[in-house]
Amino acid sequence: MRKFLFGIFFTILIVLIYKQCTSSSTLTINNSSALIQEQLKNVSKLVVSEGQFSEVFNYKNSKAIFGELITAEKKALVVVNAKATISYDLQQLKYELDEKNKILKIVSIPDYEISLNPDLQYYDVQADFLNQFEAEDYNNIKKTINDDLIKKIKTSSLVSNAQNRLISEVSKFYILTNSLGWKLIYNNQEIKADNDFERLLL
Repeated sequence: MRKFLFGIFFTILIVLIYKQCTSSSTLTINNSSALIQEQLKNVSKLVVSEGQFSEVFNYKNSKAIFGELITAEKKALVVVNAKATISYDLQQLKYELDEKNKILKIVSIPDYEISLNPDLQYYDVQADFLNQFEAEDYNNIKKTINDDLIKKIKTSSLVSNAQNRLISEVSKFYILTNSLGWKLIYNNQEIKADNDFERLLL
């Protein structure tokens, strides 16, 4: 009888220990998942790089009148000082969380955005009576200057500085997942070191 009762007691003890372990494991996974989600939610729009650009732009426009008999010209010298900002909107970062297999998969990282705030100063503005400056001219000048500045920004150190800052930020996800025993996947590759993002993003 004692052996029977001892057997029942031992069985109950094993069941309780198993349930406790299972419950503890589930609690750990849930806590880990909550920490990762909190870190992802805390990421907001990140301004990563700012710079100043200057440029001198010569604008000329000729207008033929009465065929080729008369040419009316207008021109202006435009000095541009522009503040440029490159930022990543990391709220647009897309990810998938696999709690069962403890995997954080970063699906996509948004591209950088260029914000340009140019200050245009016009000098030596000249226009013939038959070819006056109009709103369209000023719009064309601004568009041409913006397009030219954006090309220069894309080949400048601002972009590489921004990318380095981005890598520093997303590498924090690896540090967190690694410390919690999770896997981090990006671009269908497992991130196994904090410098792996540099290889994949640059």
